[in-house]
Amino acid sequence: MAQGQPAVTDPSCKACQGAWPRADHFIADLGLTKAYLHEDQFFAGWTVLVLTRHATELFQLSSHERAALIEDVSLAADRLAAEFQARKINYELLGNQLPHIHWHLIPRLAGDPAPLTPVWQVDHRPLLLQGPPLQDRIARIRTRFA
Repeated sequence: MAQGQPAVTDPSCKACQGAWPRADHFIADLGLTKAYLHEDQFFAGWTVLVLTRHATELFQLSSHERAALIEDVSLAADRLAAEFQARKINYELLGNQLPHIHWHLIPRLAGDPAPLTPVWQVDHRPLLLQGPPLQDRIARIRTRFA
């Protein structure tokens, strides 16, 4: 590998190890990214798109990868907006806690308890779906990607 090129995987990265996000939250493989339902569904439809290779910064991607990445983000946002009748989609690319490129796509709905506040600042108890409710939500979103 040429100097300055990022590794395809990083053995210390939870995303590269497959330890995050949870495999049972998988929605779809979009090519450059994979979509997963976020564990906290207090904001219904909150989804993360995880880059399939390790990189921590957008500038580490080729121009083709950056273009493909924004297409994946746009496609997923469109599908989530349609499924949840979102008034707005919030897009977050941080990486402070998990240094691996991943986008948070958060549908903001009509009944949103704090529509003007970033989700990170909304005090709430995480809504962790399990069993049939979890599988139903994932299946509904998957049909939008079919």
